[in-house]
Amino acid sequence: MLLGTVLVLLLFSAAPASAHAALRSTDPDDGSVVRQAPRGVTLTFTESVGLLDDSFRVFGPDQRRVRTGEATHADGRSDTARVGLPGKLAQGTYTVAWRVVSADSHPVSGAFSFSVGKRSATTTQIDTGPDEDPLTGGLYDAARYLAYLAAALLVGAAAFALLCRPADRSPLRRPLVTAWWTLLGSTVFLLLLRAPYEAGAGPAAAFDASALGRTLAGRPGLALLARLAVLLLTAVFLVWLSRSRESRDRREPVALAAGTALAVGLALTWAAAEHASAGIQVPLAMTSSVLHLLATGVWLGGLVALLLTLRRSSGEDLTEVVPRFSRIAFASVTVLVVTGVYQSWRGLGSVSALSGTSYGRLLLAKLVAVTALVLAAGYSRRWTARLAAPVTARPVAVRERVAQPVGAPPPPEATAEPGTPDAEEPEQPEGPAPESGGGDGHGDVRRRGLRRSVLVEVAVAAVVLLITTLLTTTLPGRAQAEAAQQAPVGALPPTTLVTVPFDTGTDTVTGRGTVQVTVDPARVGENGVQAVVYGSDKGLIVVPELRVTFTLPARKVGPIDAELTDAGGYWSTNSVNLPLPGTWTMKTTVRVSDVDQVTVSKQVRIVS
Repeated sequence: MLLGTVLVLLLFSAAPASAHAALRSTDPDDGSVVRQAPRGVTLTFTESVGLLDDSFRVFGPDQRRVRTGEATHADGRSDTARVGLPGKLAQGTYTVAWRVVSADSHPVSGAFSFSVGKRSATTTQIDTGPDEDPLTGGLYDAARYLAYLAAALLVGAAAFALLCRPADRSPLRRPLVTAWWTLLGSTVFLLLLRAPYEAGAGPAAAFDASALGRTLAGRPGLALLARLAVLLLTAVFLVWLSRSRESRDRREPVALAAGTALAVGLALTWAAAEHASAGIQVPLAMTSSVLHLLATGVWLGGLVALLLTLRRSSGEDLTEVVPRFSRIAFASVTVLVVTGVYQSWRGLGSVSALSGTSYGRLLLAKLVAVTALVLAAGYSRRWTARLAAPVTARPVAVRERVAQPVGAPPPPEATAEPGTPDAEEPEQPEGPAPESGGGDGHGDVRRRGLRRSVLVEVAVAAVVLLITTLLTTTLPGRAQAEAAQQAPVGALPPTTLVTVPFDTGTDTVTGRGTVQVTVDPARVGENGVQAVVYGSDKGLIVVPELRVTFTLPARKVGPIDAELTDAGGYWSTNSVNLPLPGTWTMKTTVRVSDVDQVTVSKQVRIVS
C-alpha cells in the first residue's frame, strides 16, 4: 500500500513543462529603476519549482544581506517563487540571488538586480555564493553512478536467472546480494545528501533534521523512498526464490510476474523524478524511460551474469543458456535503439544541438560507446554460435573376441556392432574428454574466447552507464534553447541602455554630465523609457526639464515625443509607441536652467 501510494504521488505530480526550469520573468524587472521600494520579489518559471530555505538572498547597495521573509509560491502557483522585503529600503541597487529545484529534480540558480530611486554609483560585483559545493556535487554524482550500476546488475542477474534458466544458479547469488546492498546503500546516501545538494551546501548539512524532513516531502525524496520500498520487496522476493521448495516449472510463471513488477517499480523511481517527468509528452516519455532502463539492465547486467556463468557452468548447460541470452540481448538492444532515438529527439529538439550543447556532445559520446558495445556484442555472438554447435559423434570401432584353441593363430580383426556384450572400447589417448558444444575438442577454447569478448562488453557497458549518469544531470538541448529564447525580463539588448553626455557650456556641477536612457524592450510597439541625469561629480542631479524624441529618417517617421514625466529623481514613461523596426535617432534635450539647455543625438536599434 505504501509503495503504491508513493508511486501514484510521483506519477500524477509530474507537470507537463520543460525539463529544467527556465526563468521566465522577474518582478521587479532585471535592471529596472523603480520609484518606490517593492513589497517583495517574484520570479516566474517555465515549470513548477520547489523552494528551499535559502531560495532568496538579497544584497543591498552596501553589499550587505537584506533580511527577507520566507520563500513562498505567489498566489499558490507552483511555477512561481516569491519573497517579502522590508518596508523601508534605501535608495540604490539591490542584487537578488535565487536558487530553486526544477520539476526534474535538478537545482537551478541565478541572479538579477534592480534599483530603488537611482542606481548605485559603485559597480563592484557582489559575491552571491557558489552555485554548488564541489564535494557535495562529486559525492552525489558518484552515488548516482553506483545506483545505476547496482540497478543494472540487480535487474540483469535476476532476469538472467529467470529467463535463461541455468542449471546452476549459485554463481548469481553473490552478484545479486552485492547489487542489492549497493543499491540500498547508494539510495540512503542520496537521500541524506539530497538537502545539501539542492542548497549547494557542504556534506555536513546532511545532518540537519529539518532539511531532511523537507527532502522527504519533495518529489526527489518521494522517489528515493519508493526505491527503498521496492528494494525491501525485492529482498523478500529473492529470499522466497532461493528457499522455495516448489519445482522450477511450477514457480517460474509466478516468479516472472513478480520479478517484472518489481523491476518496473524500480525503473519508475528514476523515470518519475528526472528528465522524463517534465517536458513534452510526459506519459510517453516516462514509458520510454522505464523500457530504456529495463532493457539496459537486462542486457548489461545480464552480461555480468553470463560472464560468471561461463566460469562455473558445464559445457552442456552453456549450449542452452548462451543462445537464450543471445536472443534476449538482441531484443534488449532493439528496445534500447527505439527508446534511445525517441529520448534523443525529445532532449535535443534540433540537429544543431548535437554539436552546439553539452547535452548533445555527451549524447554523441554515448552513441560512440554504444556502437562499440554493439560491435563487441556481435563478436560475442560468433563465439556463441560456435559454442552452441551440436556435438559431432564419431563411430567407435571395437573388436569381437572369438574363442580359439590353445596355440591357434590369432583371428583377423573384426568389427562388432556397438552395444554387443563382447564389444570392447578402443584405447583412448590420455587427457580430458572433449566437451559438449565442441565435438572437435576445442570447447575450452571457445568458452575462453566468449569470456574475453563478454569481459570487453562489460567494460564498455560501465563507460556507457557513466555517460548516462552525466546526461541525467545535464541541461537538455531543448530546454537550453527554450531558456535562451526566454530572455529574463529587464535583460535588455546592448543598445537599449544609452549614455548621453551633455555640456551646456557653464562651469557648474549641473552644467555638464550624462543622461542614462533605458529603452525597454527596444522592440516594435509599446516601449518604456527611463532616464536618470548625473552631474559632473557623478552624482544624481535634478533638472527642470528633460525631453526625449525618436525619429526614423529612413522611413520619414517622427519625431515621436516620449513625453517623459518627473518621477522624483528620474524621468519615466511606459507608453512610447515605436511602430517600425530600424535604427532610430533618439534626441535628448537637457535643460539645466531657464537659459541653459543642450540637445544630443544618439542611435537606438529597434527590432521587430
